[in-house]
Amino acid sequence: MADPIYKRVIVKLSGEALSADKGFGIDQGVVERIAADLAATAKMGVELGVVVGGGNIFRGVEVSNRGVPRPVGDTMGMLATVMNCLVLEAAVERAGVEARTLSALTMTTVCETYNRKRAMKNLAKGRVVLLAAGTGNPFFTTDTTAVLRAAELDCQAVLKATNVDGVYTADPKKDPSAKRYERVSHQEALEKDLKVMDGAAFALARENRLPIIVFSMAGKGAVEAVLRGEGRSTLVG
Repeated sequence: MADPIYKRVIVKLSGEALSADKGFGIDQGVVERIAADLAATAKMGVELGVVVGGGNIFRGVEVSNRGVPRPVGDTMGMLATVMNCLVLEAAVERAGVEARTLSALTMTTVCETYNRKRAMKNLAKGRVVLLAAGTGNPFFTTDTTAVLRAAELDCQAVLKATNVDGVYTADPKKDPSAKRYERVSHQEALEKDLKVMDGAAFALARENRLPIIVFSMAGKGAVEAVLRGEGRSTLVG
């Protein structure tokens, strides 16, 4: 079996990925499948941080559009990511690998507070580190969080899990003529406004020369396959 391409990465999962086709909440079967994949990846010797969105529970931007101040809405969204990280932490540990949730918002009765030194120690011990509550600040997405944490923690790449197998010229579900990129630069992704990550995330990745690998999370063992150089994906960088 091929050795992993990278030894330390951040995996970015959307909150919606945890709800399967329901569009809301948490599908336990999907959580167990993703956790098994993360655990198998850690057992390969890969040091693994995970950033999860909260859109399956709460979207701060949507409530802000209804009159709630944006900082309040975004904070509520951060709390949703903590819930997602906690359910994944428990599932990863059931799969046989230690895990820790570290939150950018202090909530010591629930989980540990994020700081770089603590995260690095947990990664070095082979634990899957669930990075909750975004950056801890409003106006920043969990995509930007994933790139920021990757840069902070000396990661070699960001693995962006989506519902399609890479970056396309258009939405392949709506446009059958859409072409998949094998590789695209950060600058080209910004200039063409490719809707995979927000502009701030791409810009931060470009500044720190961090590759972003975009792949589909739909199949079993998707993260492990990407790190072995198997399957279909797009390399941004």
